[in-house]
Amino acid sequence: MAKKNTFYITTAIDYVNAKPHVGHAFEKTIADTLARYKRLQGKKVFFLTGVDENAQKNVQAAEKAGISVKEFVDKNTSFFLELCNKLNISQNDFIRTSAKEHAEVVQRLVTKMIDKGDIYRGDYEGLYCVGCETYYTEKDLVNGKCPEHNTEPELRKEAAYFFKLSKYKSKLLEIIPDYVTPESRANEVLTRVKEELNDICVSRKGATWGIDFPNDPDFKIWVWIDALINYISGLKEKEQEYWPADVHVIGKGINWFHSVIWPAILLSAEYELPKSLLVHGYLKNGDRKMSKSLGNVIDPLELLDKYPADVVRYSLLKCSVFEDSDYSEELLIKRNNEELANKLGNLVSRVSTLDERYGLEKTTPLDSKTTVSKVNDLMNNYEFDRALNEIFAFIDVCNEYIQNKKPWESEDKKVLYQLTNAIKDFTILLSPFIPETAEKIARIFNFEISLKTLESPIKITKIKKSEILFKKIETTQKPKMEEKSKIKEKSNNSIIEINEKGSMQESLAKSKEIIEGKIPYEDFAKIELRIGKILEVTDHPKADKLLVLTVDFAEGSPRTIVAGLKKQYKKEDLKGKKAVFVTNLEPANLRGVESNGMILAAVSADESQVVFIEPEKDIKEGSKLR
Repeated sequence: MAKKNTFYITTAIDYVNAKPHVGHAFEKTIADTLARYKRLQGKKVFFLTGVDENAQKNVQAAEKAGISVKEFVDKNTSFFLELCNKLNISQNDFIRTSAKEHAEVVQRLVTKMIDKGDIYRGDYEGLYCVGCETYYTEKDLVNGKCPEHNTEPELRKEAAYFFKLSKYKSKLLEIIPDYVTPESRANEVLTRVKEELNDICVSRKGATWGIDFPNDPDFKIWVWIDALINYISGLKEKEQEYWPADVHVIGKGINWFHSVIWPAILLSAEYELPKSLLVHGYLKNGDRKMSKSLGNVIDPLELLDKYPADVVRYSLLKCSVFEDSDYSEELLIKRNNEELANKLGNLVSRVSTLDERYGLEKTTPLDSKTTVSKVNDLMNNYEFDRALNEIFAFIDVCNEYIQNKKPWESEDKKVLYQLTNAIKDFTILLSPFIPETAEKIARIFNFEISLKTLESPIKITKIKKSEILFKKIETTQKPKMEEKSKIKEKSNNSIIEINEKGSMQESLAKSKEIIEGKIPYEDFAKIELRIGKILEVTDHPKADKLLVLTVDFAEGSPRTIVAGLKKQYKKEDLKGKKAVFVTNLEPANLRGVESNGMILAAVSADESQVVFIEPEKDIKEGSKLR
């Protein structure tokens, strides 16, 4: 039988008792990245995600909200659909377990289990966690509380139907080591299975919401049996084509249900087993996991309202898949500024600008084969954060290459061809991670995102300068430039005098006090000082005292900076010089010319002399002063 060229991937389905938190976004982004990577490899992918609408906790939340359960789940499900849309998740279907067709598949499988003699009726008494919708033994609890929700479980006793989970102990011990990734998660459940594997309750008596138990209307099917079967019901008419699943992506808190109960259900119902279970860690806030019940969540919809989807996706995918990771908005900003904007965005901007100016000449490309091979291995091992590190290591090589070769001076079209081809290669590798940005880059350099394109040299075409792909995100309001603002350096008879508006006004205005140690140095350190090389100098068209400088900060595209130096310097004396500039000011319109920075100058006490600060050594443009 020929091997199927299909790939079926799922996420866990989410409870809709509240809006999604960032952990939901993390899991969906992991699964989406893998789905996109498999499509890039030429696989026919089916990607399923969705929501669990039959949980008892939804009933309780609806009662608390004073609305019907149907109205409640419809409202909250819309937030999860919105999350998928805003996060650019490429699911093939979104399952809602309240759908009639899902209930029919659940009842069909449960009936098969009953007919096989694997489900029987009895009485059950135990400790029940409403949050998990499951029973716990005393030894499972931590300080008498649920390990997931940190709440005391309820003592319940009821008539129930049981599934002979214990019957499948030996088979599960055989299956789990090859099925569960990473090995540490497999070992967790193996230890528990070896110690004791009891039959489990698979019904709820007196429940008013959920799927009816076959041939007994007094009971509903336990929500976990219902929920797990979504992986089959969600395929609908495509079940024969795509089942078994290639990988289920789930969080570690529901490892037991997926690594033990789910395979046992399938064995009982005589279904082929899924190939792998990817168990990811939690995103943490300090030393605790994020969860709705603990009240320490980050709202991903709020993040996506503030930042582009690719920035959110990238910041999440830099977290470890297998281990718990700290995550915060501050980390998102740091990853955007230092990696997406500084490294990726600047390189694309620089190369596209030079391509437009000088064109390309075909030559031997920079070697990306090692990077491609490493990324492929890491993706197949679900190590997405390490795959991103490999891609950005190659981007670092490209940034170093352009700095060393200086094609803006040499006008070397072959170097530009090598850099352009390298951008093509790493963009295709990045496309599963940040798909929208990858498409933008592909349009700039006129290539298609495909495996065939990755393996072929780029075609020489007419290239236009790139738009800014990633804007720097400022954590505090930046000082605005004003035409009357002055920066004067304290040097012998000179002082620093800064008159600015904005959130940094007070600290800048008190710069003399900073030098005297009267206010914290950190306030002044917010100013960003960088070395820039003056490429061109022209007269300001509307101001007699101003010059317009074109300054290179090794950002790809030079900046325009207006400076009041016309009385002190000839244009030819400034061209080619390096100077110190303030570079984190908001743009200001100075007599009709937008200025994107400010040159640092020393001014004598009587203001008769103005001298710009020139670095003594031949330091590279773009270097930051600390």
